[in-house]
Amino acid sequence: MLNEDTKAEIQAAYRAVLAGKDLRARYGQRLMIAEIARYLGEITENDGQRTSAHKACVLEAGTGTGKTLAYLLAAIPVARQLGKQLVVSTATVALQDQIVNKDLPDLKAHSGLDVSWSLAKGRGRYLCLSKVEQRLHGHGNQDSDTIPLFMLQEEPGEPAETRAFHEKLFSSYAAREWDGDRDHWPDHIPDDIWQGVTTDHRQCTNRRCSYFDSCPFFSARAELEHADVIVANHDLVLADLALGGGAILPKPEDTIYVMDEAHHLPDKALNHFAASLGLEGTRQWLRSLSQALAQLLPHLPADAEAARTVQKLTDLAREIDPMLADVHEWLEENTPWEGGEDGGNSQYRFPGARLPDELSTRVTALQQQQVQLTRRLDQLADFLDEGMDERREGDIDRETAEAWYPVVGQFHARAEDQLRLWQAWSEAVPEAEEGEDSTRTPAPARWLNRRGGENGDITLYSSPVLADNVLFSRLWSRCFGAILTSATLTALGRFDRLSMRAGLPADSRCLVIPSNFRYQENATVEVPASSMEPGDPASYAERLVDRLPGVLEGDTAALVLFTARRDMQRVRDMLPETWRDCVITQDDHTRAEVLDRHRQRVDNGQTSILFGVASFAEGIDLPGTYLEHVVITRLPFSVPDDPIEASLAEWIEERGGNPFMEISVPDASIRLVQAAGRLLRSESDTGRVTILDRRIISRRYGSMLLDALPPFRRVIAA
Repeated sequence: MLNEDTKAEIQAAYRAVLAGKDLRARYGQRLMIAEIARYLGEITENDGQRTSAHKACVLEAGTGTGKTLAYLLAAIPVARQLGKQLVVSTATVALQDQIVNKDLPDLKAHSGLDVSWSLAKGRGRYLCLSKVEQRLHGHGNQDSDTIPLFMLQEEPGEPAETRAFHEKLFSSYAAREWDGDRDHWPDHIPDDIWQGVTTDHRQCTNRRCSYFDSCPFFSARAELEHADVIVANHDLVLADLALGGGAILPKPEDTIYVMDEAHHLPDKALNHFAASLGLEGTRQWLRSLSQALAQLLPHLPADAEAARTVQKLTDLAREIDPMLADVHEWLEENTPWEGGEDGGNSQYRFPGARLPDELSTRVTALQQQQVQLTRRLDQLADFLDEGMDERREGDIDRETAEAWYPVVGQFHARAEDQLRLWQAWSEAVPEAEEGEDSTRTPAPARWLNRRGGENGDITLYSSPVLADNVLFSRLWSRCFGAILTSATLTALGRFDRLSMRAGLPADSRCLVIPSNFRYQENATVEVPASSMEPGDPASYAERLVDRLPGVLEGDTAALVLFTARRDMQRVRDMLPETWRDCVITQDDHTRAEVLDRHRQRVDNGQTSILFGVASFAEGIDLPGTYLEHVVITRLPFSVPDDPIEASLAEWIEERGGNPFMEISVPDASIRLVQAAGRLLRSESDTGRVTILDRRIISRRYGSMLLDALPPFRRVIAA
């Protein structure tokens, strides 16, 4: 239960913010604060451990609600009362920056809350001082017997790869002119160059490193321990959970999570826990491993266990290579590839995730070999770790151990990734039995991709079809509390889709927060007489070219959304020159530059028509006169070639369901709501949404899609 002091603190802070920023209270914002406080207050605990049933607080709140202020005001005082840390996780860098650089400073300045915060990032965003030192050492000691040769090779023509650049990185950090964060370096550092001076959890020697006390990553991590609020992103939260939780962020049991932009979380989780393996790329990796081991072996005592481990690894690499070649040959000859016309990429999904027996036998054998390879690399890493421990006598000297531990760690991480794929492909898929419980989890999706036509490299993939089990077991059932919020959490007015895909705990409280916007007064949704059934893509583009000028006549700022880039480009190229000159497509420049040019045109009194696809249907913010008309050229149904979605549809059919109504229509509804949500960004905005796809009124599901939109005034031509 919330104590009275905490309730009073929340109320006083809210009043102070309203007064300090000269704002008026919003009903939706007050309701959101109350719901979050009530949810957290109902959690029971004993000695810091949650004792009440696990459930989440799920709040859909549209633009203009003031979501960020609501969840910060409600959750910070409660987390402090309970002795927990608040982790606010976002899907996009833009929102993350807004929370850290604007929302939290504003809250502290106006609320009276003494709150501290820190931005959490993974190791890969920070400089590794040990790696920089090795590179500097390598540049000056090309004949070094200790540093692996491939760590000393320079990329010709790359000025950032010079000794001067590495010295500048090192000296800037040493002089406290830079904090070691890649994002804070004044100039862009290309990815391939940055990889040479950063690290990951497998390569990092942690407390064994001579730079541990001054490490940029661990210095930043130390700040997290004392922060009231930690701002992270979904990928970092999932990475921490994959490591067991508490490796990067606080332990889930000690954390209250706020998942903003929560509609992205299930897909992020699927991506994070998927696995892939390119057959030719893995064979090349095995050759690199063998070369590295050959360089390491002379630095190990001949009778040492580490030397015997190196020899066993060399033998395993030699044995696995022809096995991979055999799998490639078998797949090439026996796979009924789909697509791949004119030498393009082709794909094949295994129905029900069931592999042919001959392939399954090969996969099982490779999985067993990979287990041995991964285990031996783990042993070798342990031997090198011992060599860095000054308290123990090992067979490997410290200099060799420090140079080779990151290298072996990198090989070990790649081997673990490969093992995940072979294990995922080796797991038995249970046969569905008649009358079986319909809650049975779907089998994973397993598919192949062949690049460049016949005899091209083949990549194997595996992914969970739903993230429900992963998120429930690693997050919802462990965390002290979880609040999910976004402008689009419902599909067709229900939370069923999110619950199924995210595995939300039973009895989670789900609520749609009422909007402050006067939709009926400020905007219309229109289906004009010129709307069309899509039909053939080529002819549809021609018909759009005929109708768009009439639809856009009189507009000064419009956004036209397409479901495919080729349609967007085709329509733009076919428009009359007078209209074409008004169009900016999202591919013309960077996203930021496209929006800047659009605003400049509008400010100068010129007509500006933005053409965009899915990424412009979500996340762009053009308030007031910068956007007065959104045109949706086609209902945003997904292309039915995604292996994960196809596997989910297959599972629903097995259960007697209708994949189109249970997947395609709800997914299209969310995308349509997001697209329409670009129009009104403040309470004073006005405009219209035009839908040119006649199916919105000619199909049975069309009324469902219309009813799920905000309650705009409807103007529908017969």
